[in-house]
Amino acid sequence: MEYRSLGRSGLKVPELCFGTGTFGAGNEFFKAWGDTSQDDARKLIDICMEAGLNFFDTADVYSDGASETILGKAIAHLKREDVLISTKTTFRFGKGPNDVGSSRYHLIQALEGSLKRLNTDYIDVYHLHAFDATTPVEETLNTLDKMVREGKVRYIACSNFSGWHLMKSLSVSERYGWAKYVGHQVYYSLIGRDYEWELMPLAADQGVGALVWSPLGWGRLTGKIRRGQPLPETSRLHKASAGGPTMSDEYLYKVVDALDEVAKETGKTVPQIALNWLLRRPTVSTVVIGARDEKQLRANLESVGWKLTSEQVAKLDAASAVNPAYPYWHQVQFEERNPFPVPQTYGQ
Repeated sequence: MEYRSLGRSGLKVPELCFGTGTFGAGNEFFKAWGDTSQDDARKLIDICMEAGLNFFDTADVYSDGASETILGKAIAHLKREDVLISTKTTFRFGKGPNDVGSSRYHLIQALEGSLKRLNTDYIDVYHLHAFDATTPVEETLNTLDKMVREGKVRYIACSNFSGWHLMKSLSVSERYGWAKYVGHQVYYSLIGRDYEWELMPLAADQGVGALVWSPLGWGRLTGKIRRGQPLPETSRLHKASAGGPTMSDEYLYKVVDALDEVAKETGKTVPQIALNWLLRRPTVSTVVIGARDEKQLRANLESVGWKLTSEQVAKLDAASAVNPAYPYWHQVQFEERNPFPVPQTYGQ
């Protein structure tokens, strides 16, 4: 397992992070992700630790707090300093008017709740799950900075921010000398490359590491989806697709065809290739993987320890290229003086 810096910070994280969204199955949405019991959770955690993966991601809203509770119990037999915990807040967690957002009130309430459920004194990486446009950025970042100074949080990060959300936040932190976001948890995959247009150049310039969520494109790159075939019976695409990324069937099949070609060349599986492709991309600090069971976890862990060739990466790049939105399609024409971290090409 390779360890990388989380952005421009001193924290080293493994190139794979284990996401615990399957822990708890507290409602219908998360039941579609999986239903990992307490005993199974500990087994999966131990497999991760044995492989050198000591970074575990959760959120207060995952199964209404059950994911955090199960994770806390699953790591109780380990030394706390050997484990890195990432959790998130901002989404609604309660029925009250202040039980949502990134206000000082809600952040303090949310952090205390997460610490109790995780049974720990501190969070290694604390994320805002989304941008709260109704709370002043100064209020949010001042609160997060105090949490860092108090030792309850080691590093702060964000998730699902737009470019201006992130840049404004970094500017405010710099202005006042407050803790800065060193990580950005983002959706990025072979069939979801929007991150490359603005957020990746920003991350490269400002030293913000990407923590990639849903690296298999909302379950579409598991190797189970093929031309002319129905969705597999156990796919979460049946139940959890609301709010997820959309694309044409032909585009998906084109990417899967390229993955199949590389699979034959490497002897690796489609998801292993999709994960390895992400690990070759600039600004990516870690890729968050999930697993319903031991077999799936061990298969995902085999996505590291080897590298795709430059020719294979180029083949996958070409198959997954799309026409960027404005102003990026225009900026591509001026790469001589305004280069992207990775080459941008028009989709066919």
